Amino acid sequence: MEETNKGVPDYLKKIVGTKMFALVVLLALLATIVQIGSNGIFLHPINIRTILDMMIITGMLTIGSAMLLIGGWLDLSMGTVGTMCGMMFAVLLRDLSMHWLPAFLLCLAAAAVIGIINAVLVNYVRFPAFIATLGMASIAEGIAFLFSRGGNVAITDPFMRSFATGRFLNNTVPYSIIILLVFFLVYGLILAKTKFGRQIYLVGGNPQATRLVGISPRKVSFILFINSSVLGAFAGIMFNSRVAAATTLGITDRQFFGLIAAILGGVSFGGGTGGLGGAFMGLLIFSAFANGMFLLGVDSFWNQAIFGMLLLISLAFDYIRGRKMFKVKSKREPKPKKA
Repeated sequence: MEETNKGVPDYLKKIVGTKMFALVVLLALLATIVQIGSNGIFLHPINIRTILDMMIITGMLTIGSAMLLIGGWLDLSMGTVGTMCGMMFAVLLRDLSMHWLPAFLLCLAAAAVIGIINAVLVNYVRFPAFIATLGMASIAEGIAFLFSRGGNVAITDPFMRSFATGRFLNNTVPYSIIILLVFFLVYGLILAKTKFGRQIYLVGGNPQATRLVGISPRKVSFILFINSSVLGAFAGIMFNSRVAAATTLGITDRQFFGLIAAILGGVSFGGGTGGLGGAFMGLLIFSAFANGMFLLGVDSFWNQAIFGMLLLISLAFDYIRGRKMFKVKSKREPKPKKA
């Protein structure tokens, strides 16, 4: 086996140098610190179940955010669209006595329309993505208030309650976590193994160059914006079904959680790099971090401030990582010869 000068096998050096290894080490370090600080509560099966429950809603937002970020865009309306569609779902069940399936599909269709509007604003009206989606978030919030008239709407459908809260393996693992894992697997395969996945990376890395090879950034953006809105709606409906009620707050306050998890997992804010495997690790780290703050007795009023700082730190590391990649690329490129 070939070894380096220091006696470390090449394959080990490659593993240690990967982004995934760094994320695993970070997760292990975080788990060790919280496990000690919480007197062994962190790794208790009941607390692990709590962490899995936390991951489900944030995980849908993470997938949508990661796909858009890799393509070079940003959606700040996912959480509010989830709140609106969750409220719409509850109202359809209560006021129209609609079966859960057509109500569910109708809400996903409404989310898809919002995704189309976001894409139109970005591609044809030429709004920056964060402005277009921030404006759409405000509109969705207003629609949620109109649906609810400012109050809460109960969700009593037995199937949705069972679907959102059911567990197996001695009442430990939520059914919905399996759905989340399937989503991560499917989207990961799309990114890594399909032509459309390669197009997302190419558009995120260099949108001008993709037009020269026949790839339409507009088409890619429409699909990704629709996808993010639909995933936001799915998350909102799942959340409301778990708590048995739709509120005007819903998952709006979780808007940035998916962004934080995706960027923690190595998805570049500038587009073109990252993957769903790293995003899943980022989700694990974020969920463990949030749960650890609770176990260590950190005041809940500090949560938003701490999550904001975590987002800034993640963006700072993303900027540093991007600078390093740029320097490495510059060194590899041949320098022009002097005439």
